[in-house]
Formats: sequence, C-alpha cells, structure tokens
Amino acid sequence: MVKKLLLLLLVSFLVSCSNSDKDKEGPAFIGGEIVNPKGKNIVIFKDDIALDTLTLSEDNTFGYTIEDPSAGLYAFQHNEFQMFYLEPGDSLMLRLNTIDFDESLHYSGIGAKENNYLMELFLQNEKDMQGLGAFYLLTPTEFQKKLDSLDKRKSEKYKEFISKNNPSARFKRIAESNHAYTNYIKKELYTSVFNKNPERIAKEPFPKKFYDYRSEIDLGNSELRTYYPYYRLLDVYFDNLTYPTYVDSEDADRKSFQHNYNKVQLIDSLVTNDSLKEKLIVRNVRRYLLNAKDPENEKEMVAFFKEHSTDPDILKDIEALADATIKLTPGQIVPNVLLVKADNTSKNLHSIITKPSVLYFWSLESVKHFKDIHSKAAELSSKYPEYHFIGINTDTHFKKWRKAVKASGYKESCEFQFEDIKSAEKTLVLNSHNKAMIVSKDKKILESNTNLFDSKIEAQLLGFLNQ
Repeated sequence: MVKKLLLLLLVSFLVSCSNSDKDKEGPAFIGGEIVNPKGKNIVIFKDDIALDTLTLSEDNTFGYTIEDPSAGLYAFQHNEFQMFYLEPGDSLMLRLNTIDFDESLHYSGIGAKENNYLMELFLQNEKDMQGLGAFYLLTPTEFQKKLDSLDKRKSEKYKEFISKNNPSARFKRIAESNHAYTNYIKKELYTSVFNKNPERIAKEPFPKKFYDYRSEIDLGNSELRTYYPYYRLLDVYFDNLTYPTYVDSEDADRKSFQHNYNKVQLIDSLVTNDSLKEKLIVRNVRRYLLNAKDPENEKEMVAFFKEHSTDPDILKDIEALADATIKLTPGQIVPNVLLVKADNTSKNLHSIITKPSVLYFWSLESVKHFKDIHSKAAELSSKYPEYHFIGINTDTHFKKWRKAVKASGYKESCEFQFEDIKSAEKTLVLNSHNKAMIVSKDKKILESNTNLFDSKIEAQLLGFLNQ
C-alpha cells in the first residue's frame, strides 16, 4: 500500500509541474498513515457530508481519489476530527499519531505547504486561546494592545508564506478569514467575561473602534460554514448579542432556557445562509437539551426546532435526544440499565443503588482519564462516605476491562460495565467522558449532568445531603 501511495504522489507531482496554479485541474488524492490507530476506519467529509468511509490497510495506510473535486475545505475523522484544504490536481499525504493527534499531523506532497500552514495557524491559535484567560483582567485598551501584538506576528508570517509559495486566491481567502475570525473571537470572549462584571462596565470604557470588526462578520458565508474558526466565532458572537435581550429580567446564563431560546431566534433572523443557520440552531438546541432541567422548557425548544428544521433526520435525532433528556431531569427515576460485574454476571442499576450514589463513566481508550477519574472518585468518597461512587466502563471488551480493574486494584463492588453500551449511551445521554450523575437512595435523579472535576461538585454533594 505504501508503494502505491508513493507512486500516486510522484505521478501527481509530475503532472502538477506542467500546470500553473490557474490551470490546476483533474482528480485530487488524499492518503497517508495513521500511527497507533483507534480503529480501522477513516471518514472523508466535504461540507459536513461524508464522501466515503475508508478501511485502513494492514500497515495503517489509506488512499482516496476524488475524481471531480471542488477546491476548498475538506475534513477527515479517525476518532478525532481535522480539516484540510484541497484543490484539483493536489496529491496530499498525511501522517499522524493518535497519541498526539493535532500536534503530530504533518502533510507532504502537492498541497502540503498550504495544509501545514493551516495546521500551524490552528495550533498557534489553540495556544493563544489557552493563554487568553490571563488577559481577561486587562482594561479594554490594554487588551486591544495585546491583540494587536498577536495579530502583527500572524500577519508577518502570512506575508512571508504568500511571498514564498504564491497560493491560489481561494486559499488566500480562507487563510485571511482564519486570521480575522480567530482575532474576532478573542474580542467576543473578552466581551462575554467583561459583561458579567457590572462594576467593570461602569469603570472601564471600550475604545471607540473596539467593535468595528462586527460590521465585517459575514453571517452567510457558504464557503466557511463548516470551518471551525468561523463557526466558533459566530456561536460566541450570538451569545453576546443575546445577553442584552433578557438581562433586565434574569441573570445572564448561557445554559438557561431564556438565553438559548432568544439566541436561536436571533440566529434564525440574522443568518442568511440556510445550511449555516440550521447548523447553528441544531448545535444550540442540542447543547441546551443536554443541560436542561425543565421538561416544559425542553418541549418548547423542540417545538421551535420543528418549525425551523428542514431535515427530517435531524429533527428525529433532536426529538429522540429531548425524549431522553426529559427522562433525566431532576426528580425522575434513573433508567434501570443493565450492567455486568467483574465475575461476568448481570445486575440492573437499581439493584446496586442502596444509598445516595454518584455514577461516573470511563473508558480504556484514555489511560490518563480513567486513572484521574478513579483518583478523584476515591478522594470524594473519602470526604463524603455517605455516597456510593460507582464506576461504569463504556467499552465493549469485557476481558480487557476486567483485567484493568484487577490490575489497578479497584474495588470490584464499585466497578461495572454496560451490558449494551449503544443502548445505554442513548438512554443516559453519555455525551462526555467527564459526565457524572448524582442519584438519591430511592433512585431519583438529583443531578444528571455534573462532573467530578468541576469546582462545584463538592457543593452539590453537600447540598443534596442537607436537603
């Protein structure tokens, strides 16, 4: 397989040497190697639509030819997700190690320079975002100066890249959009934090031109509608537009019904691209349902979605999610899913809840996570012995799970595995590795969507004990 990939890459390179950038045409190729694969499949996407699902060869390589490609952004998924840029005539090879997915991803071949540049932007922006919290205490004027410094550095690198590589006009448009929207989102995130402190608003005015960029935000860009920098910016931007619509009547809370209901209405009225509009509405309705506490509000949100959804499959998914989350609201009896013990016998969930309990979930896919979450559960259990901390494994391989439990020295009376993980995932809405549930002695749900690593977890545990 490797020899075939190299041959295709060489042929495409020779063809490209006889064509200018303006004349690029013909099929495009994407292939490469996945080190430490997390499965046998890799999916190729264009505009959120799966083009094909490929099976990795025995040497963990793959290759895929797009016969009549349109230039633009594509994506691949192998456990994690990443985007790449492709033009007709490109022959792109990638190599990554799933242990360090984004940081190890590197491209070679025709189109590699553009994609390595986009990955450099992605990694630098993630680094900048991690350090952004330190800037939140700055005044708006000081914050603007910090952003100007970051922007200058990016602009210089971009000019250097353009002068050396002379990429296509389409690529330059995407790269420039990346620069703009990753800068805009930093301002929107700063705004959302700043606006939560009324005293700061009164004391620290914003520079006159601080929000001039908002007039440049394109609310209907079809080319970028699946591109993360653009999509993430729009999500935060609409949060900030939404806060003023209700803060006179209740506290700002992006998880609340009022916030999300007002937000999807704004999205519906302002976004001009129908595909982008539905994508944003779906994202926000789904996120609201995952955190919702009131069945009536959930029903109202689903009713809004029905009126504005054009995709029957997505509507079916949202209705199924709402049906599951309504059954997980506080006061409901926790679903009685089937579990497997380390001795390979079955137990239903209700039979092991004999006192207030905390359910947490883990997988062997992340060794660090399952060790960390067990350590946290042990710490909380020692502080709050009134609770039974129950670890439930979400993998499908029984023997590997049992071996890990025994090797780690975990109490077998506190460790279980789902008998039917697919059914349990839907029933308990397992949307995050860090999700945890707090249940009363009589099996009633007290909190269906908490997190053992959250700073509020101890206050929650104490609060329920004192009820």
